[in-house]
Formats: sequence, structure tokens, C-alpha cells
Amino acid sequence: MALDSRSAERPKPAERYQGAFRNDGARPSSSLGKTLGIFWKMLFQKPASTRPTGVVPVKSVTREQLDAAPDFSVYRLGHSTLLLKLNGKYWLTDPVYAERASPLQWVGPKRFHAPPISLDELPPLEAVILSHNHYDHLDQKTVLQLAAKTQHFLAPLGVGDLLIKWGVEAGKVQQLEWWQDTHVAGIRFIATPSQHFSGRGLFDHNQTLWASWVMIIDEVRIFFSGDSGYFDGFKLIGEQFGPFDLTLMETGAYNVDWPHVHMQPEHSLQAHIDLNGRWLMPIHNGTFDLAFHAWSEPFDRIVALAEQRNVLITTPQMGEAFNLAQPHKGRAWWLEVQASGQ
Repeated sequence: MALDSRSAERPKPAERYQGAFRNDGARPSSSLGKTLGIFWKMLFQKPASTRPTGVVPVKSVTREQLDAAPDFSVYRLGHSTLLLKLNGKYWLTDPVYAERASPLQWVGPKRFHAPPISLDELPPLEAVILSHNHYDHLDQKTVLQLAAKTQHFLAPLGVGDLLIKWGVEAGKVQQLEWWQDTHVAGIRFIATPSQHFSGRGLFDHNQTLWASWVMIIDEVRIFFSGDSGYFDGFKLIGEQFGPFDLTLMETGAYNVDWPHVHMQPEHSLQAHIDLNGRWLMPIHNGTFDLAFHAWSEPFDRIVALAEQRNVLITTPQMGEAFNLAQPHKGRAWWLEVQASGQ
């Protein structure tokens, strides 16, 4: 178990109950009728505001620009897919290049924008870092297209087995339990807890683990949230591994009916504070309509909240570089989309 011994509380590994992984805290029970009602509403009753009426701006990224960029550059490619340049190498989180975040490519949430760089143009990757197996975070076709140019796949328990089943070389795959760590190309990665769930079909509920990730590069520390409801784990992670120079924090696809698995913006901000984070980059937004809130609402709410609490927040548009050595706040690009669509 990979601990920095900063907290008197001893972290616990993920638990299984009746063959399935489960969160530390009890998840509220939900009736079948309520679940089916949510699915029905998602398919047929989404407000029009969940999708942009204007064009989402995307800053194209070239291989030459990436190679010329300094270390500690971060690029949002969409949703929770981020390209990081660390130690002169490239690392990709939760890669989804699919047109839809769905098991079927003719139905389900459709992309708002194209990725800023194509899969073919992406440079060789030192590692792909996966948080869990949901379709908006793990796309089979994308993974298989990346497999030849990727040296390592870092995944929570069970997710790596799925990659191997798909055809990824077993020797490239590392599967980690909560609080376990590994070192790749001079960077320490720790799989840390999140409060979420997993599954890609009707019969694999919680059969694979979900996780957040801590990345430690010398004195620089980065946190990638994956998906999570708000829970005490953020404070514990902060005590063990903080402070963090940058938190890549889930802020989107939330709803009052599922706070235990997706955070409201107020919770995203509190999680950043619990982690003792410096710069906050809200992710899990701006690419797919996965809830009932307006597509731009997560940006409006988290920026306002951060300003109230004097938290440093950055909102780069898709493909725009954010660099920790020369950080910037970005601009409210989503407001331009709203204006162009009126």
C-alpha cells in the first residue's frame, strides 16, 4: 500500500461484497422504477439547453506544437480526455474519440465538437491512464487504435483485464488497487479512491474498480479525479499526497438524483480545497450531454464559486495549452458559443 504517512487515519483498500466492488460509504438505494424513469428522461425528455446552439471553439493542435511545448503542459481534448506532457513524454487520460458516449454509435450522447488532434497525429504515448470503464471514459475503438503507440496502460483492478480481452498486449497493462502505486518513466502514479460505480452492460455492475489518480513528478503533484461523488476520501488523499499544483476535477453531468456518484459544482470546489489544490481545471464537461443541466452551466457555476472562495481556476478551450510554469485563467469561451447561437 503506497502511503506518505501524513495522516493518522489508515486508508482502506477497495472492498468487495457478494463479488462486486463497493464504495466506502453506503450508496442510497434506488428503485427500478426510478432508474428506468431516469433512463427514459435521458433518452426522450432532455431539455434543448443540454446541447450548444453555437459552434464550440476548438484550437487545433499539431505534433510540432506539442514537441515544442514545455514540460507540464496540459491539453483538454474533450470531456475527461487530457493530454499531458510530463518529463518530456506524453500521457493521456480516459481516451474517448468516439462520436457517441454509448455502446451504440447510432444512439446516445453525441459529441459537441471534434477532438483538437486526431488519433493518427497524436505522438507516441508513454501511458494511457484510465479511471473506470464507463463509455464516456473508455472507448474500445480508441484504445485499440492507440495500443500500438502506447507503452503502458494504467488501470484500476479489472479494467486491465478488459483491455487484454480486447487485444492490448498483457505486458503493457498494469492494474492497481486503491492506494497502490507504480513508477513509469520517472513519475509516480497512485491509484486513489473515488466514489462511483462501474459497468458497461446489464450483467457487469461493479465487477471492475473505479479510481482517481495522483501523479508525482519530483516536487510537482497533479490530481485526476475520474468520476466521483463528494466523499471524505478527497481530504484523506490531500493529507496523504497534497498539496497539489493542479487538480483535474470532475465538474459536469451532475443531478440532484445522483449526488453520490457525480459532484455538484459546490462539491467539486470543496474537493479541490480538501485536496489542498492550487489550480483547479474543471473537466467532464463541454463535450457530451450526460445530464439535464444546460451544457454551459458547469462552467458558469464553478467559475463563480471559485471567485467567491479566491480559488485559482483555469478554463482553457479545447486544445488550448495550460502550463503549470506559466499558468493562466483562460477565458469564458462558452459565453461566445451561447452568443453565436442566439
